[in-house]
Amino acid sequence: MNFLAHIYLSGNSDSIKIGNFIADSVRGKHFQDFPFEVQKGIILHRAIDSFTDAHPIFRKSTKKLHARYHHYAGVIVDVFYDHFLAKNWSNYSDENLTEFVERFYQSLTDNFSILPEKVKKMLPYMMRENWLVSYQTVEGIKYILTKMDQRTANESKMRFSTEELTEYYSEFEQEFTAFFEELSAFAKQKLDKN
Repeated sequence: MNFLAHIYLSGNSDSIKIGNFIADSVRGKHFQDFPFEVQKGIILHRAIDSFTDAHPIFRKSTKKLHARYHHYAGVIVDVFYDHFLAKNWSNYSDENLTEFVERFYQSLTDNFSILPEKVKKMLPYMMRENWLVSYQTVEGIKYILTKMDQRTANESKMRFSTEELTEYYSEFEQEFTAFFEELSAFAKQKLDKN
């Protein structure tokens, strides 16, 4: 899953949300360098990624993209799924998406000193361009995928993947909906154990 889903699946704790958000920038046992609640978020992120990568519905989604995008297919589906979460946000939360995102950005700003350097560099762009809210539209997703593609020296071709999103839109949305119900239950169970 991509940023929005990881944050959403973190429950009500700002610290767990931060940990879940920064987890890709934290290697191995370095998660132990963070406050305990942030550690929980990093561990939750890793569990969500493992659950996602092994899930048959997620794999079904990636199969539509393998021929053209190879090992980037999973990364692309992560972004597609964030699109469907953002687009259908009112099905998952009583809070307005913009307000949810603004509160999260404020939490990151308030805890800026503990963020990994990579996240500190990315955050101003993310906030200025409001990535998380932009996920609601196909145009917003295309912009994000183009930025990601540029970081791979355009070898991933991710910038073209909204073509498949448009072509298989209803299939991807149905797959997301079924998958996210299972993922939400999994994440809640992990949170309840902590």
